[in-house]
This record gives sequence, structure tokens and C-alpha cells, in this order.
Amino acid sequence: MKMALVAWVLVIALSTKALAGPAPEQVVDTSGKKVRAGGNYYIVPANPDDVGGISQLASTDEDCPLDIVIAVDGYQGQPLTLVPVNDKKGVIRVSTDLNLYFSIETSCPQSTVWKLKDYDYSTGQWFVTTGGVLGNPGWQTIANWFKIEKYEDAYKLVYCPSVCSSCNYPCSDVGIYQDQYGKRLALASQPFKVKFQRA
Repeated sequence: MKMALVAWVLVIALSTKALAGPAPEQVVDTSGKKVRAGGNYYIVPANPDDVGGISQLASTDEDCPLDIVIAVDGYQGQPLTLVPVNDKKGVIRVSTDLNLYFSIETSCPQSTVWKLKDYDYSTGQWFVTTGGVLGNPGWQTIANWFKIEKYEDAYKLVYCPSVCSSCNYPCSDVGIYQDQYGKRLALASQPFKVKFQRA
């Protein structure tokens, strides 16, 4: 009887593991090492002939919060920290919800955590800005969760959070929108192809 019970428990455990499937692929940096949760990284263009890395800047008529922008050509940008939704995991994986925040202080009262800005009717864009909340997954923080996806021989950033199954939100690649304020990150049909460089 005990043997039958042990066999039954083993069958259930193995079938549950099989249903879960393999873990998503780990994100690697420019040196081929795993991107670690809590580490500092620069997000740089995958093509070295492209624009500079990612930074934060007052890119509207208001000084704060700071928007996420592409730095001047050749500048690697500002260091960022990536924190997955399950912060007990030590590595960053593709297709997994995560928060991104700049590892440097600013003069703005808002946090440096990335979030999706309210829809901008004047440009028809959803811009990425700062002032988000770190952690606390759910409908209240739905604007703060991004993903990294494999894209050709590099990666792309995506806004398509899984932390709230009943929430209604746009789902799109993160690309570049250029206007009089510079090159800003926004939801776009053409993704910004990136790599992660250890800071």
C-alpha cells in the first residue's frame, strides 16, 4: 500500500513538472555572462553604428518626472538595475515580468523605476518614463512591468505585463520616438534592438 502511494505521488510530481515546461532562456550580457537580478547594467544598442545607450532626461516642458531617452551617440547611458517579479530568482530570463530602475539619484522627487506614461494625445504615443513602483505586482502597478525578449541576435524590451490577467493594457515592443525633445522610448511597431553591458 505504501509503495503504491509513493508511486502515485511520484507520478503526480513528475507530471506537474512536465506541464510547467522548461524555464525561459536566461538573458546574457555582452560578455556572454548571465544578467543577474540586482546587478548594474547599461542597455546599449545592439548595432554599434546606432545611437547611444539608455538614459533619463527631462524631455518635455516639465522638469520631473524624467523620461527614458536615448543618450547622445557613443555615450553608453546610465546604469540600470533589473528586478524580476520573483525577486528570489538570481538571474533575468526572457519573457518574464521585471522592473527596471536607474541606479543613480536624481534631483526629482519621483523614483527612477520605469513605468508606462499615460497616453499622450498630442503625439499619439505611450512614452516610457520614471516614477514607477518597485515590486508589488498587481493592477495598481501594471504600468511598471516590462519584459526582455530575444530579438534576432540580441534583445528587445517589451511592455506586455503578465502580473494582472484581468487588466486591460496595450501590449507592444518598446522602440524610439523622435521629436523636438530628442529620442524617447515609447511603444512602437519597430523595436529598439539592445544588448546588456555590465556596468
